[in-house]
Amino acid sequence: MTGFDIVPFDRSGSALDEVVDPRLKNWPVVYVMDGPQQVYVGETLSLVSRMRQHGGDRRKDALTSVRVVMHDEFNKSACLDLESYLIRMFAGDGRYEVANALPGVRDAAYYDRERYQAYFDQIFGELRERGLFERSVPEIINSDLFKFSPFKALSVDQAVTVESVLEALFEDIRIGSSEPVVVQGDPGTGKTVVAVYLIKLLRDIATASWQDDPDVETVFAEFFVPGNAELLSDFRIGLIVPQQSLRATLQKVFARTPGLKHVSVLTPFEVGRSSDHFDLLVVDETHRLNHRANQPAGPLNAAFGTINEALFGVDDDERTQLDWVRARSTHQILLVDPAQSVRPADLPSALVRGIVESAKSAKRYFPLRSQLRVQAGNDYTPYVRSVLRREGMTARVFPGYDLRFFDDLGAMRQEIERRDAETGLARLVAGYAWKWVSKKDRDAYDIELDGIRLRWNGTQTDWVSSPRSLSEVGSIHTIQGYDLNYAGVIIGPDLRFDSAERRLWFDRSNYFDTKGMENNRRRGIEYTDADILEYVTNIYGVLLTRGIRGTYVYVCDPELRQYLRPYFSGTVRGETT
Repeated sequence: MTGFDIVPFDRSGSALDEVVDPRLKNWPVVYVMDGPQQVYVGETLSLVSRMRQHGGDRRKDALTSVRVVMHDEFNKSACLDLESYLIRMFAGDGRYEVANALPGVRDAAYYDRERYQAYFDQIFGELRERGLFERSVPEIINSDLFKFSPFKALSVDQAVTVESVLEALFEDIRIGSSEPVVVQGDPGTGKTVVAVYLIKLLRDIATASWQDDPDVETVFAEFFVPGNAELLSDFRIGLIVPQQSLRATLQKVFARTPGLKHVSVLTPFEVGRSSDHFDLLVVDETHRLNHRANQPAGPLNAAFGTINEALFGVDDDERTQLDWVRARSTHQILLVDPAQSVRPADLPSALVRGIVESAKSAKRYFPLRSQLRVQAGNDYTPYVRSVLRREGMTARVFPGYDLRFFDDLGAMRQEIERRDAETGLARLVAGYAWKWVSKKDRDAYDIELDGIRLRWNGTQTDWVSSPRSLSEVGSIHTIQGYDLNYAGVIIGPDLRFDSAERRLWFDRSNYFDTKGMENNRRRGIEYTDADILEYVTNIYGVLLTRGIRGTYVYVCDPELRQYLRPYFSGTVRGETT
């Protein structure tokens, strides 16, 4: 395969009549249409015919500039692949809004795919030189816009789940059922991506915007029928995201995505206070919804009671934010992972288990099993959780994954800085085992270990992408839901190990998340050290599963260090530190 051509194209009617290049009439090509705000990527076997079709679509009138990517060895499969690649890149770059519908994104194998894909970055570079992209490929791939964009080529596991959820949802809409749909998955299985994809897909089905393209093929084609579009007419959808940082990120993604702009990304309190009724509420990290407990701010405590009274006529302490969700919506899609509950105010684990069991009984339960984040594979997350639960796991190595144990924090910090220089998105994260002094005193340091002084995250919103994040340490509340390329995890003195009794224990004197161990006086609940230990091990389970390419571990407690060392010393480089 030699070179490719990227040529401008005049899509006006008179110009179409004068086209002489046979590749523009009967040959597979990829084209990019852009205007001041939007971009559309397509592939076709007849560009001239396709441009005539676009001419009849008033929504594309503003897309006045057209560039065509051609190659003498292009086939339809390669063009579909390139089309998907460019859609994902445009969505992650953020300069333009992507006007495509989701069925244009696919990830199918075909003959000689690697040879064709070797040219995709070159094509990207040419388009960037012509002003269509602002950021480089690595910058785009590391961006939140890319990671949380709905323009994803779903894994087989995710696609099966999306299809099953759609079937269940449309059946429930038709028969008037309101049983919640539950999607359960470990960290890295793509729950948030599935949530965003589902919402965008439902909006595309409602508008049937893809049907003006006769070349589109999709595994979800069966849902793009007039009957489903009618069911979704005036169908109000909302996304609830309990975590502040992730919510702000998804609000940015939705604001840049046609079809999602008018879908609200909400706090549980905003839903409870709303006077509107939603046809569907999708809840990300459902386990992070709250039951009646002391809230981070006094006004929210009062709001909890006010919302209960408005919805149920009485301030019943047994009501939870999940009850608000069900009261404010006809249908619900709940994404859960009980092992990611990190505070006593989160929904009680027994309640979450009950939700899962009820969904299973109603055949509305759909698991995600394939690990898409951590390159160590599907076994890594269960391995981490088993080690932290003392379940007799045998120490093992994960080939191709950079898993290392450090005895010196300075050395781990240096390695994280090296990895960030290489790939970006390498960060230090830690359990909440140090006071957040720098929150009020910007000159103060929070963590001092091995002669190293560090500060907690300077922002709680989109910390991972903030300018100072490489020199700071992120907490569970800034990193949950996010990916890193490399995670340097500091396991603080809040988690300890008794080598005589061979058990983990929680050190309350070294835990500084006050809401993370606060008793619930209103409901008469006192949390023991054993109760908080479960939340703390959940926190470290989350932190240890953030790294895509590698995880580095530093442990403060000497006895815990000796216990964990064999489990986290395996490395692709064959080193230990």
